[in-house]
Amino acid sequence: MLFAVDIGNTNIVIAIHDGKDWVENWRIHSDAKKTTDEYYVLLESLSKHGKAKKYNIDRAVISSVVPNLTRAIEKNIKRLFDISPIMINQECITGLIPSSIPQQIGNDLLCNLAQAHNLHPLKNVMVVDFGTALTMSCVNNDGEVLGVSIAPGLITAVNSLFGNTAQLPQVELKKPKHVMGRTTDQSIRSGIMNGYAGLVESMILRTEAEYGIELHVIATGGLSNTICKEINRIDEVDMFHTLNGMKLIASLN
Repeated sequence: MLFAVDIGNTNIVIAIHDGKDWVENWRIHSDAKKTTDEYYVLLESLSKHGKAKKYNIDRAVISSVVPNLTRAIEKNIKRLFDISPIMINQECITGLIPSSIPQQIGNDLLCNLAQAHNLHPLKNVMVVDFGTALTMSCVNNDGEVLGVSIAPGLITAVNSLFGNTAQLPQVELKKPKHVMGRTTDQSIRSGIMNGYAGLVESMILRTEAEYGIELHVIATGGLSNTICKEINRIDEVDMFHTLNGMKLIASLN
């Protein structure tokens, strides 16, 4: 079984793959103030109550965009399962053209692009990842990384409004009934949901126009199911896309 840990700025996703399916997955808050021992207790507790028996786990992989947490998770995987995890970075075999990979690309985006090209090797693909940040990354049918676009994520935008304005409340992100709201809640929902739908659609069209290509668009990330129904150009939604990219890179390396 494969033990995968995707360390993001807001959450750490932990998942177990049995060779056919992701049989367990958990999401915990990323906290750089936690000690290595605190994370050990947390990981041990999750593994005890799931299917991560020590004798079942024979491989592990880590993708991280939070350097302060990387070492702690790596050390604890060694303690728990007595194996050294594959650390995803630009030196890994990904199936992409190495010289086309930007130096500063996040490891999560590297996983997204590797999986996208693996799934659709004959297509030009954009992966839209609705996380803490909204990222749109592209790979062409040759395996060449075209680049990445980054904007604040939906929750980040809502929290910014809530935290920096005296009279605007936090709202639940769901589809608004009208483009123009009649209450503050409706107005924020419309601005965020319709605005971000338009942002993504515009970036898809602009990318296609600039490169003279047609894009196959994959959506992933925690909020993808929330907003994708509002975006006409999404071809598929895969909540496990990044994890599948991690699994792919682990198998290639």
